[in-house]
Amino acid sequence: MMDRRNFLKASFLASPASAIFARQALAMITPSAAPLTTPLLWLGGVVPRSFQGTTWGIPWPQGALRAGADQTFAIDTDHPLQSWPLAFWPDGSIKWSAHALAPIDDKSIGAVFELKSIGAPKKTPTFVVESHDEIRVDTGKLCCTLKRRGKHLFESLQRPGSSQATNATLIALVDEGKENEQGEGDTPVRCRYTSEFESVVIENAGPARVLIKACGTHQHPDGRAILPFTIRIYFYRNSDSVRIIHNFIYDLDEQRECVRGIGLRFDVPLEGPLHERYVRFVGDNGGVFAEAVRGLSGLRRDSGKVVMEAQLRGEHLTAIKHQIEKNLGYVPSFGDYSLLQPHPDGFSISKRTGTNAGWIHAATGSRSAGTGYLGTAKGGVFFGVRNFWQSYPGQLDIQGAATELGRVTLWLWAPNAPGMDLRFYHDGMGETDYAKQLEGLDITYEDYEPGFGRPYGIARTSELELQLTAQTPSAEQLVILSQRVQNPPQLITSSKRLFQGQAFSEMWSPATATPTNSELERQLAWSFDYYREQVEQRKWYGFWDYGDVMHTYDTTRHVWRYDVGGFAWDNSELSTEIWLWHYFLHSGRADVFRLAEAMTRHVGEVDVHHIGPFSPLGSRHNVQHWGDSAKQLRISTAINRRFLYYLSADERVGDLLHEQADAVNRLVQIVPGRKLGPKITEEHSAEVGFGTDWGATAAAWLTEWERTGNTAYRDKLITSMATIAAQPHGFFTGAGYMDLRNGAFIINEDGRIAVSHLSAAFGLPEICSELIRAIPDQAFRKVWLDYCVLYNADADTQIEALGKALGSLNLGQGHSKLLGYAGKLLEDETMKQQAWRLFFQGNAGLVGSDFVHTRIDVPQVLSPVDEAPAISTNAVAQWGLAAISLLAHAPEIQSAVGAK
Repeated sequence: MMDRRNFLKASFLASPASAIFARQALAMITPSAAPLTTPLLWLGGVVPRSFQGTTWGIPWPQGALRAGADQTFAIDTDHPLQSWPLAFWPDGSIKWSAHALAPIDDKSIGAVFELKSIGAPKKTPTFVVESHDEIRVDTGKLCCTLKRRGKHLFESLQRPGSSQATNATLIALVDEGKENEQGEGDTPVRCRYTSEFESVVIENAGPARVLIKACGTHQHPDGRAILPFTIRIYFYRNSDSVRIIHNFIYDLDEQRECVRGIGLRFDVPLEGPLHERYVRFVGDNGGVFAEAVRGLSGLRRDSGKVVMEAQLRGEHLTAIKHQIEKNLGYVPSFGDYSLLQPHPDGFSISKRTGTNAGWIHAATGSRSAGTGYLGTAKGGVFFGVRNFWQSYPGQLDIQGAATELGRVTLWLWAPNAPGMDLRFYHDGMGETDYAKQLEGLDITYEDYEPGFGRPYGIARTSELELQLTAQTPSAEQLVILSQRVQNPPQLITSSKRLFQGQAFSEMWSPATATPTNSELERQLAWSFDYYREQVEQRKWYGFWDYGDVMHTYDTTRHVWRYDVGGFAWDNSELSTEIWLWHYFLHSGRADVFRLAEAMTRHVGEVDVHHIGPFSPLGSRHNVQHWGDSAKQLRISTAINRRFLYYLSADERVGDLLHEQADAVNRLVQIVPGRKLGPKITEEHSAEVGFGTDWGATAAAWLTEWERTGNTAYRDKLITSMATIAAQPHGFFTGAGYMDLRNGAFIINEDGRIAVSHLSAAFGLPEICSELIRAIPDQAFRKVWLDYCVLYNADADTQIEALGKALGSLNLGQGHSKLLGYAGKLLEDETMKQQAWRLFFQGNAGLVGSDFVHTRIDVPQVLSPVDEAPAISTNAVAQWGLAAISLLAHAPEIQSAVGAK
């Protein structure tokens, strides 16, 4: 047990160390000669057919781009571009810069751009003005008015002289009270909550982009506030579209309350004849549902080909026959439409003439694009929800289209689908004490404890888009707009330039084609393709599920173990998320980026508690994403979020990173080894493992320091590095008590050695690589390289270095990358060769050169699926990370060790 004397000793050691290492970090930086030009290309290499603005990030080598220099960037001086820093190196130079590009002439959108510095910035004013009560944005193609407080996200969104949307409101439907299994108990009461905005501010503004951030809660007329939200609205100069990032946090009592609908609603003023009011939904494979509120086709009396085709195109009708025109009052007007996507493989469209009439079925399809349109021949509102069918159940409602004020609701959770039942999936099965809970853990791999499996504090982020049009878009245009919503144009730079810019760690490098690595590259592609196809075959979709993959396969049932304790949802176990991002960095493949993006959105939101007693920790893998009682930093870790944030400059992901800055403090209440570890009683202290806990903590501190310049996190980071290095056995000490006020670890004097195969399996190698490059602490570098060399070493080598052998350790294949990394830094060719040998031995990983899957088509599976023997997320992620890392550190060694 730690005492006051030991804490004072640790703190005394920390103070001078922090000052020394901080001075070294500043003094030992040498500026790079990297040019201030960067190639840019569209993700996927396809020029967007519709472009309304984009934002992206670019890395810079340490010392290459000085902060505060009298310079800015441009793609073309006629194109509105906006730049700002995202992160800084320890010497104050810019580590990551962000850039926003406004819409440009379609004819000038090329496949490749060049970002270049242009000296003194051109003075271009922003396009937002604010007062005490409101904010007004004028992009040149639309105007938006937002009140500082109130019930509406925006008061009006208007295209000058044309279409508009008004009174945007967030809405939530909640059933309160639940019946028991016998049908007894409270009868559920449907309650309607609407938005109450407490803060609407300009978060970022420049010549190309304005970002508005709005925060509030859903409120009931009786005053109760639930489901807190953060909304961001992105405006780009010269754009008639707005992008909306919608995030909410779940804070209900799941035992007695059930969300039945949550979404965004706005009004659309309509005028003109009913036969010139148009409704559109985009469905399967580019198909469009196109109708007028009052249709003229199919009548007993022929309206004429010219009229009917004009109506189909959504145009003004000029030549309706008198006989038809005089009897139009007898043609039903359908003012309400509803598209429901209750599951990933089917949607339906229904319509009715009014609230006092029944619904009739209009159409059926497989996967809706989640986009639609309401307006007249003079224009209207195009709307869309990204990943609509993937995030089922979703619903798009149009109401009142036959009146002067139509209404559109984009339901992120469909009220016409079953409710959001987030209760825990079993009753505890008698696991009332630690002994029984350990027995349960032993058989189902599920860490269960009453009260720990609640969804309280989890979150969900959705992406929406609204665009005002000057006329009804054609079917072809609607499809193009829908493609933009579902795959937003994203500028990136090449893998080579990312690597040159020292993006992230040194544990990856761009793919290169050589005779000795072609087979390994094929296997890397196979492993990703297999998982991408499993997402589709196993239907890993849904509002709370999309973005995650399963943990382990059941070869008897030919299914993933979706219902078995800790073997179900993966929750980024063993760095699945890092694997995907490293493979994107390595390959540049767009499909890898999109799957990694979805996983970052999911794990960072759904698998993490953002408020409540477990915040901001994440939940270990389980049948339900939030269900496992192990709440840990290794899931909420900033390491996993850094990729998407820096590549896209996404502000919501930035929130998640900031949320982790002080996450280690929660370990005082939530001990990582709750059932097995000791209980600490010292104030301001917690036991922190040097692997999964400290790796996540170091990533959070590094990220907060480099983003904000807050030196308190720098000092904690440097102090913790120094006191790990001061341990008699460095990282092999395993864990230590940290003074949370300054980051100092007590120096363990009993000579203990503790090592876990998990320590380096959740991002620790990646963050240590970044730290060693950024902060020249030679003592820390030594103890980390010792760990890299000794983990997979033979017993004699371990005894000579540590005084004892480490025994049989797991994940030898995944840890081979550590030896390769050490070989690169120490310039030791023997280590590099041995790293490849360890990799191909496949200890606790994948063995063999021919990864294959078998097509299973037997009665016990619902539909044919691909099954790969011995495949699990753990094995693939660790294999893939090791392969990519070794290709970076020892690409020339493969032929010498018999790479297959």
